[in-house]
Parts: sequence; structure tokens; C-alpha cells
Amino acid sequence: MDLEYLLWLQGFREATGNILTPLMDAVSVLATSIMVLVPLFVYWCISRRNGLFMLLSLRISALINSLCKLTVCAYRPWIRDARIIPAEGAVATAGGYSFPSGHTMEAAPVYGSMAVLARKRAKWFSWLCGIMIILTALSRNYLGVHTPQDVVVGSVLGIVSVYAASRILAHPEKENIYLIAGIVVSILAITYFSTKTYPMDYVNGKLLVDPVKMKRSGYGTSGAMIAFILGYIVEKKYVNFTETGFNVKGLILSLIGIAIYGYGLAYLKVKMPEILGSSGGRFAAEFITMFFGMAVWPAVLKVFANRKA
Repeated sequence: MDLEYLLWLQGFREATGNILTPLMDAVSVLATSIMVLVPLFVYWCISRRNGLFMLLSLRISALINSLCKLTVCAYRPWIRDARIIPAEGAVATAGGYSFPSGHTMEAAPVYGSMAVLARKRAKWFSWLCGIMIILTALSRNYLGVHTPQDVVVGSVLGIVSVYAASRILAHPEKENIYLIAGIVVSILAITYFSTKTYPMDYVNGKLLVDPVKMKRSGYGTSGAMIAFILGYIVEKKYVNFTETGFNVKGLILSLIGIAIYGYGLAYLKVKMPEILGSSGGRFAAEFITMFFGMAVWPAVLKVFANRKA
């Protein structure tokens, strides 16, 4: 049934001359290239606590996604059924295993946490965020890169991550327990990714999904979670910054930080594996950039945001 639904969407896509494909591509790209940077911007510029909530939601969701993907090891729709032809260009952002959808598990915690934060002051914005979660999920089906199960489960797990983050932050008296638990779970996840077995199916002499690449992704999400926790500890104990506020100086400083974070992550994802190997390099790349976001740039903001012109 899930594959028949994708074939129906594929027929619609072809019958309409791909008129909606650019929109669906944009929705997918928005979820993983721009929206994932919003929590850091909020953390630095608008509200430290709200940004922390958004970042925690995203990190929990990312780690759950890696655990699920590398456990289920489900192949992409076009591998399961040769009749399915993904939209041109969509495959580039759809590597590795299929279940659950990584795009929806990035969109759901970001849009979902924004919806929670805006529910009292701007209900219309909360509804808009909910629509964007649904639209992101639909876009992955429309483009032919995920089944309905992939996106439904991904959306649900992303929303569960938002709820989990809200409960964790609601109990500061248990903070040390949560911090230790997060590090322990991340280390256990790395051990699991390294020791479990993966499918080794070949078609025409080509491995369908390279487990090395999948383990590398899992190491990255674990590294980001550990850096998030350690960065939070360092910031709270030694930096203790205050968000800059939505003003010209704060906006400029935050955007500079976003640029450094984004380009730094892209550079380190290429450079660090050359130095430390595939999985270790990805761990280091994600660790360094997340620690930068949580502790290093807040220290910079504390110095420059309060400096008088």
C-alpha cells in the first residue's frame, strides 16, 4: 500500500509536468539547511532558554533517528520497487537507509518547538508550524524518497522529542541525572553503531547502502549530543552569557556566528575524516561545531554584545 501511494504521487507529478516539484524541493531543503540553524539563532539572539529548548529537541530527535535508521536498515523506495522513480535531484539528499525520515525528524522538533513557544501569543504561527511539519513529510513522499511510514513515524518521533525536551527542562533539580544519562546513551549508541551487523546486499556489483557511511552519520549525531551537553555545562559554569536581544548588533553577531557554524561544519565534515578516519572524523566535526555553538560563540557574544560603540 505504501509503494502504491508513492506510485500514485509519481503519476500525479508526471501528469502535472512536475509543477509542484520545485516547491516540494524547497520545503525539504528548508527543513535541513535553514530551519536547523534557527535554534542557534534563538539561543544567541532572542531567548537563551527557548533556544536551549529548541536545540535539545533537535538533538534528541537526531540521536533517535540514527538509532532507528541503523537498527531497522530499511532500503529506499526505489530499491524496494524499481517502478518508483524519485524526482530529479531528490536522491542527492536521500542517501542511506529510509526509516524513519531524517528530514521530518529535523523539521518536527524545530517547527514543533516553535509551535509550543508561540501557542499562547501567536496561535496562527503555531498552526503554520504544524502545517510545515505536515508539508515537509508530504514533500518526502511527493519526491519519491520516503514511504508514508517513514514520514509518519519520523514526525511522531520528532514531536515526542519536543515533549521529552520540555519535560527535561521542567525539572532542573534532575539536571545532573539528565546530563549524565545523555552522555552515557551517546557513548552506548557509538558502541552499538560500531558492533552491530548491517545488510551487505549488492546489485550489479554495487553495495546498496554502505554501512561505513551510516556509522559515520551515527557517530556524528552522538558527537553533537555529547558536545551539546558539555557545551551547556561549560557555558553555564564559566560563560553565563545573556542573549544579545533582537537589535542591530545582536543580529549581526548572531548571523556571523551562524555563518561560522555552517561553513565550519561543512569544512570539518570533509577535513576531519581525512585526519581521523571516516567515523572518528565525523564525530569530531559535529562535536567541534556544536561545542562552538553552545559555549564558544556565547563567550564571544558576552564580550562584544555588551561593548559600547
